[in-house]
Amino acid sequence: MLQKPKAIFLDMDGTILNHQNQVSLKTKEIIDDLRKEGFFVFIATGRSFDEITSVVPEGFEVDGYVTSNGMAGYIGKEPIFQHTLPLQLVETIIEKAREYKVYYELFPYGASRITLNQDKEYVMHEIREPKPESVGINEWLSRKEAINGKIDWKDTIEGSKFSKFYFFARTKEHINQWKQVLEELRKEVDFTASTSSGHNVEVMVANVNKATGIKQMLEKFSLSAKETMGIGDSDNDIQMLQFVSMPVAMQNAPEHIKEIAKEITELTCDEDGVCHFLTSKFK
Repeated sequence: MLQKPKAIFLDMDGTILNHQNQVSLKTKEIIDDLRKEGFFVFIATGRSFDEITSVVPEGFEVDGYVTSNGMAGYIGKEPIFQHTLPLQLVETIIEKAREYKVYYELFPYGASRITLNQDKEYVMHEIREPKPESVGINEWLSRKEAINGKIDWKDTIEGSKFSKFYFFARTKEHINQWKQVLEELRKEVDFTASTSSGHNVEVMVANVNKATGIKQMLEKFSLSAKETMGIGDSDNDIQMLQFVSMPVAMQNAPEHIKEIAKEITELTCDEDGVCHFLTSKFK
């Protein structure tokens, strides 16, 4: 039995988000109840801040958000920290992605994600029907939404502050090849790469991850990792689960994630597993 935390950090995809990319009203309500009782509840997600509103119920509120795998932190809509990918690295990676025909989305702060028009043909080809069996429905739906209105197709890169790159491939062989390309590139310029499924990889600033973002958020609230719970389900949650004193894995998490955790939810993300877990422990 885990001790009672002061702070709870919740992953989104595969954790409070079901596979239709929605947070249930029940999950919102338990978060509201816990905050009224004095718990601090935060989101720690690979998603950018601008992606959150469309997948949560009306009136959804938490004490803060750690977004883009630790690249930024927000209280309400106000950023309290932001890291940015250097423009030269952004340009170099896009050239490499073009060479290997890898689907990409670049996330500027405060603007729609960007994919260049000259790459549109092969990017669109990667998300052609039918959906590959091994691609999760939530990730597939997100890519469909992206190409149908979320991506701002540009002729050139605009802006100078970028929270992350997201890369996708419809085959694991293709994305694994791309990961090897990124590993070679890291020998020239350092950055962090993180995955949340077998078909994607994301790129952030070197030495940034969910744990570093959580540490910065905790410091803002004068809290410590010793009094913190984290709930997650995938590889981009590993540093978070290793950092907090009360790591919890989702029932739908793979075994290597469950091995890190001290507790595992009884139910999956499609069964309101987080809501059930938090209710059973703290209500």
